[in-house]
Amino acid sequence: MERATLARPYAEAIAKLAAEASSWNLWSERLALLAMVAGDEQVRDLAGNPAVPAARVADVVLAVCGEKLGVEVDNLARLLVENKRLGLLPEIVALFEAIKAAQEGELVAHVISAFALDAGQMAGFVAKLEARFGRKVTATQSVDDALIGGVVIKVGDEVMDASVRGGLEALAVTLKA
Repeated sequence: MERATLARPYAEAIAKLAAEASSWNLWSERLALLAMVAGDEQVRDLAGNPAVPAARVADVVLAVCGEKLGVEVDNLARLLVENKRLGLLPEIVALFEAIKAAQEGELVAHVISAFALDAGQMAGFVAKLEARFGRKVTATQSVDDALIGGVVIKVGDEVMDASVRGGLEALAVTLKA
């Protein structure tokens, strides 16, 4: 099962809590802290050790975070540890931030390119995406040299593949048909 599929129910539940309390930014800050702590190599090793009880892993994570998380995020951390889902935090945070952006009338785009893009190129992509969707767009980028050239742009569930790899894959499918 895809990680985003596993993370979506958590992100949606968190978004519901954030909406009910109008605490989107507070949740963003707390989730970022929790994800940073959970992403630490030592914490990941501890969480992956079957000899360490889940309650102990949760106690360590919460002790590192201190009193900054609040009761609801403490409960979330314990739930993720118990269900062996602590490693899903990056996806949960990304999905939560996308929901938050949508609530604020903003779209989140992720641009994957074969080479690093400069600020001007990213601004050009953002401007074109804003024109296409008629909404404010916030974009992040990553590099995947397997694309060979071009870009893949993900906006919500929509994927726009203008990469050389994508073109070659489409050509292969056509030739096999």
